[in-house]
Amino acid sequence: MPTDTPPVLLATERLHLALLPPNASARVLAYHQANHHHLGPVSPARPDHFFTTTWWRSRLAQDTEDWRQGLGLRLFLLPRAASLTSGPVIGSLSLSDIRRGPLQCCELGFGLDFRYQGQGLMTEAVRTVCAYAFGPMGLHRVMANHLPENHRSAAVLRRVGFVEEGLARQSVLIQGHWRDHVLTALLAPPSG
Repeated sequence: MPTDTPPVLLATERLHLALLPPNASARVLAYHQANHHHLGPVSPARPDHFFTTTWWRSRLAQDTEDWRQGLGLRLFLLPRAASLTSGPVIGSLSLSDIRRGPLQCCELGFGLDFRYQGQGLMTEAVRTVCAYAFGPMGLHRVMANHLPENHRSAAVLRRVGFVEEGLARQSVLIQGHWRDHVLTALLAPPSG
């Protein structure tokens, strides 16, 4: 396997979803800088030095280690026509808090560059990563939460088949306020 192939690489019709190495930190940072005002209002507080290549180099190294230990999977969206080693990052998607044993579940999070919204790219990416979670990863349940007013994320989740399960009141601290989140989940298709 070539050394520049990511340890996890999924392909859709228009995207590559890749677990990126630390040397991609500048591309990941560029995505976050370009989308600071777009993603900030729906995101928890960022750690110190979040907007630095040093922080992202360390975070990407930790992402690889988290994947090796089965704790999480953070993939970045790249246009499929672009180079894996130099193409722009246009979004992110993560499976976090992976729980095994009798639960076999995880939390899904995602974000898309504001310049690429409205094209169905995130639906394509979420559908693909859920198939990966239920297939090779062997998970049974993927959960995703969103702010009640985040209609774009709600629409993506509905299109993929997530079902609303309730409301978590004051569940996430965002911009100094405890915010409610709509709880949704998708179950693995029945086997056999």
